[in-house]
Amino acid sequence: MNITHVVENLNRGGLERMVLDLVKEQRRQGHQVQVLCLFERGALAGELEALGIPVIACGKRKGFDLRALGRLRCALADQRTDVMHTHNAVAHYQAVLASVGMGLRQVVNTRHGMGAQQKPGRREWLFRRALKATDAVVAVCEAARRDAVRRGIVPAAKTCVVPNGIVLEGFDVASDAMHERLARLIRVPRGTRIIGSVGRLNWTKDQAGLIRAFRIVRHAMPDTALVLVGDGELRETLRACAFDEGIAGCVHFLGDRDDVRDLLQGFDLFALSSVTEGYSMALLEACAAGLPIVATDVGGNAEIVRDEATGRLVPPCDPPAMAAAILDLLRASQRASRLGTAARTWVETHGSLQAMAASYGRLYFGDVDQAR
Repeated sequence: MNITHVVENLNRGGLERMVLDLVKEQRRQGHQVQVLCLFERGALAGELEALGIPVIACGKRKGFDLRALGRLRCALADQRTDVMHTHNAVAHYQAVLASVGMGLRQVVNTRHGMGAQQKPGRREWLFRRALKATDAVVAVCEAARRDAVRRGIVPAAKTCVVPNGIVLEGFDVASDAMHERLARLIRVPRGTRIIGSVGRLNWTKDQAGLIRAFRIVRHAMPDTALVLVGDGELRETLRACAFDEGIAGCVHFLGDRDDVRDLLQGFDLFALSSVTEGYSMALLEACAAGLPIVATDVGGNAEIVRDEATGRLVPPCDPPAMAAAILDLLRASQRASRLGTAARTWVETHGSLQAMAASYGRLYFGDVDQAR
């Protein structure tokens, strides 16, 4: 098939990584694939272009941008698109508008998060208008699907769940050698226990809450460090938070990295403090690294981390609860190791890229029920 994915951009993030992996797998299967970026191309675009996969930026400006819509429409036509797969609300209604009258075989949208707005705003209103020309809306977890239906954003008959998947080949579990390498990178003693988190530095991930939890952990266990991988608009605010908590020297901001898998293998424990979450790619990768996990019980997190089976779940916005769970696992190394091993086993069965791609393949042929 000729498949066109439409995204806002290909900057670093869970949504973008999922799109990259899916596009590569679809190309491997013999499909013709391209990616259209509504705004700018983004930092990850070169990764696809190196494989000969086109990435086209439409350069959309604020408000109604007829020229950007024209670029999008031309790119859809040039590809002779059979399947248009959009990601999140803005990319969807813009792409549907651009494709009016083109007779596409299948139009699929994936909603990658839970949706931060409790009351549908203009964005969701426009999204709902575009559903008449949409064959299927995919939620990445059952919690997100139920929420979208409950809020009247998507009719239940058009929804299905396709959990995210990751590339597991070559994904090694945490090791002493990688731990020592990471310890050298952040310049801490070899025996330091390293708590890590991966994600954009924005309000949805609540790294400020994690920093406050780490202050409690650090007071109880001085031989600990917190590593935050990712960048975002709250970087300086979070640095100030660490300073205010008196732990600035123990919180390490590594920024955007292209070696996240290696870094994961150096962690002792993975922590995710989100206040809202869809189906976290970061959690899947932590599972693949065989790490003990402490995550907030929001969105689809509980569909990945089963409390006391593959990790620990704690309430959101509760630094003392997060700290208690982290300390509990750091003090019980054998139990933590069992949870990490169980997480790796789970992701091998349920979280592979191939399983995700197969579900989308069925959707592209119009089989919503089988994709479910």
